[in-house]
Amino acid sequence: MTGEIELIKRAPTEELLTEERILEHISSGKRFRHYIGFEISGFVHLGGVISMQKVADFQEAGAETNVFLADYHTWINKKLGGDLTDIRRIGGTYFKESLKRSLEAVGGDSEKLNFVMGSELYAKLGSEYLEDVIKVSKGISLARAKRSITIAGRGEGESVSLAQLLYVPMQVADIYSQKVTLAHAGMDQRKAHVVALDVSNEFEYKPVAVHHHLLTGIHISEGQRASIIAAKKDKDKDQLNQQLIDVKMSKSKPESAVFIHDTEAAIRKKIGSAFCPIKETEINPIIDISKNIVLPYLARKGMDFEIENKKSKETGSYKGYEELVRAYQNGEIHPVDIKEAVAGYLVEMFAPARKYFIDGPGKKYLEDLESIKITR
Repeated sequence: MTGEIELIKRAPTEELLTEERILEHISSGKRFRHYIGFEISGFVHLGGVISMQKVADFQEAGAETNVFLADYHTWINKKLGGDLTDIRRIGGTYFKESLKRSLEAVGGDSEKLNFVMGSELYAKLGSEYLEDVIKVSKGISLARAKRSITIAGRGEGESVSLAQLLYVPMQVADIYSQKVTLAHAGMDQRKAHVVALDVSNEFEYKPVAVHHHLLTGIHISEGQRASIIAAKKDKDKDQLNQQLIDVKMSKSKPESAVFIHDTEAAIRKKIGSAFCPIKETEINPIIDISKNIVLPYLARKGMDFEIENKKSKETGSYKGYEELVRAYQNGEIHPVDIKEAVAGYLVEMFAPARKYFIDGPGKKYLEDLESIKITR
């Protein structure tokens, strides 16, 4: 039991709702039925890798891991030009293959990953799914539905369609319709999962929700960083969460993201120009990537994080996050040097994905997506 709970809790997990219910489920001897849903909305970047890192943890913990390809949600949110045919095609090709390559990059087994296309599930369930959507909708107010629309990347003050108000009830119904016991998402999807837990009396059980860390976009500004730190000091949780969502790495902001199929030159250029304040580790994108992407990768290989000092030509070796942070805060590591090290590790880590999409069978999938207008 200890091993399973530790795998579920381990970083990049930031929140469990709740640990007690996880322990109860483990004690029952039943296998977790995991789910994470994705809009089919563009290129997969390091934020998607964070998601798959937790999927790898859940696989190790013995869970049945499922990825929900939310084609109707993507259509509602007007992504990929709002063309449902394009959305489904990209979901079954580029997006599916990208998530498989991401899982493999973090040590997971893509052969054990089950993909579910939303529209196919709905066709199979028929009126049963509609009943679940209605059950959820009856359990929340219109005001709450409007507040929760932020999970779809829309601000509360924005004009939204009636279809977009269905987004959260559908997302919650996805959980119960698939009999999910381990609902998984980034912290930006928390509102939907809280709704799911609040309406559980309409269903036969209450799932567990696991929320992982949101990776910071590489080109945030000093002003954004200062604002987030101020929100932390003020203990304004709602404001802090929204600000972290606003600066997360996002496919809709390509300048903020490193994609898994980026060329070596593109990775080095992006990381080289990334925001990385000297001696500061809080809200530092390069430190964030080091902690949540690079160090776990090196740990799986039994390697230390090595950084060469370009001036002295000496190489520092760091066994874990605490050592790395201490050295960076003390000025022992220069931003230029850690950036070069991080870029090198990312180039190495995603070499198989890059080969698949640049020179291999995935090239046609990437070109297909590149030909489609990617919208917010």
